[in-house]
Order: sequence, then C-alpha cells, then structure tokens
Amino acid sequence: MEVTKGEYEKRVETLLQHDFYYYVECAPRISDYQYDQLLKELEQIEKAHPDWVVHYSPTKRIGERTTQGFKRIKHSHPMLSLSNTYSQEEVGEFIRRIAKNVGHARAEFSVELKIDGVAIAVRYEKGTFASAASRGNGTFGDDITNNIKTLSSVPLKLRKKDLPQVLEIRGEVFLSSAQFVRLNQEREEAGLEPWANPRNAAAGALKLLDPKEVARRKLSVVFYDVVTATDLKEQCAVHTFLKQLGLPIANENHYAVCADLKAIMDFSQKIEKQRCALPFAIDGVVIKLNNLEEQKALGFTGKSPRWATAYKFAPEQATSQIVDILLQVGRTGVVTPVACLKPTSLAGSVIRRATLHNYEEIKRKDIRVGDTVILEKGGDVIPKVAQVITDKPRGVKWQMPSLCPICHTKLVKKEGEVAMRCPNSSCSGQQIRKILFFASKGAMDIRHLGEKVVHKLVQSQLIHSIADLYRLQKKDLLQLEGFLEKSADKLLQSIERSKHTTLDRFIFSLGIPYVGKQTARILAEHAQSVQSLLHLNKENLLGLEGIGETVATSISDFFKNKEHISLVETLQQLGVKVALESKKGKSLSGIYFVLTGTLEKYTRQEAQTLIEQRGGVVQSAVTKKTQFVVKGENPGSKVEKARKLNIPVLSEEKLLDLLEKEN
Repeated sequence: MEVTKGEYEKRVETLLQHDFYYYVECAPRISDYQYDQLLKELEQIEKAHPDWVVHYSPTKRIGERTTQGFKRIKHSHPMLSLSNTYSQEEVGEFIRRIAKNVGHARAEFSVELKIDGVAIAVRYEKGTFASAASRGNGTFGDDITNNIKTLSSVPLKLRKKDLPQVLEIRGEVFLSSAQFVRLNQEREEAGLEPWANPRNAAAGALKLLDPKEVARRKLSVVFYDVVTATDLKEQCAVHTFLKQLGLPIANENHYAVCADLKAIMDFSQKIEKQRCALPFAIDGVVIKLNNLEEQKALGFTGKSPRWATAYKFAPEQATSQIVDILLQVGRTGVVTPVACLKPTSLAGSVIRRATLHNYEEIKRKDIRVGDTVILEKGGDVIPKVAQVITDKPRGVKWQMPSLCPICHTKLVKKEGEVAMRCPNSSCSGQQIRKILFFASKGAMDIRHLGEKVVHKLVQSQLIHSIADLYRLQKKDLLQLEGFLEKSADKLLQSIERSKHTTLDRFIFSLGIPYVGKQTARILAEHAQSVQSLLHLNKENLLGLEGIGETVATSISDFFKNKEHISLVETLQQLGVKVALESKKGKSLSGIYFVLTGTLEKYTRQEAQTLIEQRGGVVQSAVTKKTQFVVKGENPGSKVEKARKLNIPVLSEEKLLDLLEKEN
C-alpha cells in the first residue's frame, strides 16, 4: 500500500476521531467492520514504514479509556484486546502459527461466542464479591464495583468452597436485544439520540455514576475466563468451573472444542446461521488454544494474547432504494423521520421501513429520497441505513419540515436534544400513540382496539383523548366503516372490563417517560393508592430502590402537570377502579417458572401475569433455580434442558390447576 507520510498521519487522526466517537461519546459513526479494516490498513503501513510510527497511534494501545468520575483499579493481569480475523484463510494462518509455536500439530481449540458487550474483571476474596473493573487502558480500569453489584446474576458469595484466597474472573456485560429496543424507544421518546447498538448502550450504562440508573438498564453478563491460578488444565473446563461457582456462563450449545480448521469453521458457520435468532448481539466467535499450560507458554504481544483470536462475522447487509421519507409522531411529541424502502430481505425478515432517527443523522449521511442504500440491522435488531451507495444515481435532498405533519404546529427542539418535537399535546398523532399505549396488553389490555380502529375513532372525532374511550357508545361505533353489532359489542365489553385494573398497570398505562413495568410496580407498592401517587415528590422517589435521578425527575414532573392530574381524575370519574394487586393466594411465592411454546387459553404474557400475581417468578431461561417448565405447542430447547436438569415439565392444564388452587 503506497501512501505518503502525510497520508499516514491523516489516517491516524481519522482513527483517533473514531475512537472518540466510540469510546467517549458511545456513538460510533462507522461499523466495527469498517473500523477494523482501517486499523488493519494502518498496521500494514506501519509495518512497511516503521520510522513513521507515532507514539499515539491507535495500533499502540487497547481501545477503551478510563472514565472521569470513577476511581481507577490496576488489573492484576493485563486486560488485552483480541486480534481479529475475517476469513477462513486468516483463521488457518492463526492455527498454523499456534502449531509452530507449541511444537506440534495436534492442538485443540475452545471456540465460543463473541458477545458484543463490554469486558469486565471481577475479583472475589475468600469467595465474597470484592470489586469489579472495566478494561480501561488494559492496565488500569474504572472501578465499577457498585454498578456490577446491581446485576442480580452476579453472586455476592460464590457457592464452591476451598477456593483460592483471591479469585479473579473475566466476563462480558451486554444488553439483550429486547432491552436494547426498550431503551432506544425510551431515548427517542425523551428526545435523546438512540444508541447505535447494544454494545454502546451497555458501555454507556457502566459509565453511569448512579447505580440505580444502571439497574434500570437491566444488563446481563456471562463469564468465560479465570486469570488467577487454579488446577484447571483446559479452557473448556473453565465453563464448568465457573458454573459450579454459581456464575452465569454461555449456553452449552454456544461453545465447542474443535480439533482442526474444518471443525472451527463448521461451528462458526452454524453459529452465524443462528445469529439472528439469538436474544443478544454477537459479532463472531473467539478461538482459544484449549491447553492452559500452552496458553501460558505462548504469552502475549504488547496488545493481544498469542493463543487466541476473534473470527468476526461481516455485518448482514442488504441493498434497497429509499422511495420516500415520512415523519412519525410519537406519544410524547417526538417527530422521527422514517425511510420508506423498496421491500428487501435482511436477516430473515422483509424490510420495508428503516428509522433515520433524526434530521442530523440524515444530513451527516447525506441521505436523499431516491438513493440506493445499504441496510443493516443495528445490533442485529433494528433496521437502519448504514450508508448511501454514492456511485449510483443520487436522489433529491430532503429537508426537515418546520411543521408537524399531523396538526401543522411549528416543530421545536429543546436545548441539548437532537430530536424535533410537536409541542401541541392535543395533536392527533400524539393522541393515537397515547391511546394505543394505554390500551396495550401490558397496560389496560383493551382488546379489539388496534391501530386501524384507533385511527378511525380519532379521525371521525369520536375520541380526542384516552378518557373518551370510556364515553364511547354502541351507536358511535356503528357509524364507523367495518363495525357491526358483534364487533361493537366486543370492543365495548373489553373497554368495560378494563375499568377494573391494578395500580401498577394503571401507572404503566399513563406512559410516564422512563417508567416501565418494574418501576410501575415499585411505585404501586410505595404509593398504595392513586391519590398518594399524585402527591409523590422527587425526594420520596429518590429513596425508593431502583429509582434514580432521571426517573424520579420524570415522575415528579409528570404529576406536576395539571393536564395529567385532570386525566387521572377524569378516568376515575368515568368508572375506572384501581386496586392494589391482590395479596391473597400467594403460595406460588418464590417458585420459579419458565414458559415455552404456544399456550392455548392464555398468551405467554397473560400466563406470566397470572403467575406473578400469585407471587411466582417467570424466568426467560432454564436455570438451576427453575422449579417448573410450562410447555405449550411447539416448545423450544428449554424442555430438553429441563429434563437434563430433572426439572418437572408441566402441561398448560397442570399450570391452570396450580393457578386455580391459588384463588
């Protein structure tokens, strides 16, 4: 690669700028794949021209920085980044290098998922949780002890006895795909820039100085390495050892011992095919020499272990054309541009729309109507426009309208926000979203009130707000196209049933920014009544476990608004009766369930609610804590795992018997 010294220095500056976007702002502007390719080019230039190399080159340090506001912890063993490979040829070269260095060709390799998260080191002393640190610069990391303590899956005391005085383990903190979607919805509604991917959302959470806010992010963690001395001989035994300690590890189907290149590539290809179905983001697999003594003998370069490498998958992409850019109005007034696309298949689904987040994003990427674009799924979850194909004919530049597309009120932008908002709280676009949220399953659960019906009701001016749902009469519905006697009766019956609800559901249905179901339960348990809820102040809220500064401010501000108070009072006047969750029938208390497959009488969400109302706990995965797995039609692998662990598997009928006994 022929470049001048000036071009080399410019490339260094470009990568340093991208480091800043990624590690400091947690808002990358290029994909990991693009960054790695730029870094690899820089390494090639430096190899050809060693006299050019500057001491601040990104090739000379580990990526992550320590964060202002945290104490620093020195790692007992350096936390180094892995080298990356992108092809079978590069993996083959890694294997040949290992064989040469260990002196034989029979080396085995432990291969596991490369979860797209944040590396951490956790230290136990006499089996008790002592501290946790981020990678930082590899030598020193941030002291994130209090933040990691908020992860309920991290035990404060290990289960195994006869442990070393000090045990240090390494793991990866990550955000599940479902939590990533939830957080981005909240951020967009609050007018904040959405996270680019789950990794950056997890990194942003660990940089928070308030552990209560960290807890609200619902982070997950898996552990995969022990760096203090043990009598373990092989990498594959580390997973079993960590599991015996009571620590969360990868699913047993997500790691394998491979004897050669073919086995490694077969496993990698199998995982890549499953990638879209995983509940978290991965960007490849990690290949480690299985023999721990040989690992130790090989040691490290200045930046990476010689005995391990990452085989990274290329991001799944598809090409499409932007037909139009439309604006969506959310329930808090945030106006989001959305690209309407020629339908295309990506990662197992047909994509017709992709969020463009905000006007600043459109300007930065120079996205135009008519452009041919490359699509990716952000963190394999949300469709996004990765880049414009500039050698294709360009489209027409798009300008952000100054008026709301629904009510034509002038849009505004709050200080410090990137999102545009419609300030008109009576805007029908906002009202439609508020009504749909209010009626959703997790809220008031008004069935037969889908998006098309709500649009018809609002457009015909039969309803203007949430409260108007409880003023609807049969004659009103029969005016609407598509409504007959039976469909009108069903909707009215569902609205009537929703008048009797629990306090936590009622709180959640109000759509208070940053208040999810768990926070709604915390508020309900504390307030005990609607009237008490209306008089909670910020100081009261900050004293509650799980509620931090941002959430407390949001709740306090919500109930200072006279319109919100009026809505709550009007709903009560119209017959909505809110009660605390029943305390009777709690003998399922402390019993852990897992639901799998399609149930006949209830949806899984409804079954979960019934179990939780009786004090039970519903888990997403089978663990040693699980006491019952409930099986519907077409169950997944959870049934097989339950049988391996000798956990009883119940039919839906058996679950109903249990629930009826609790009444």
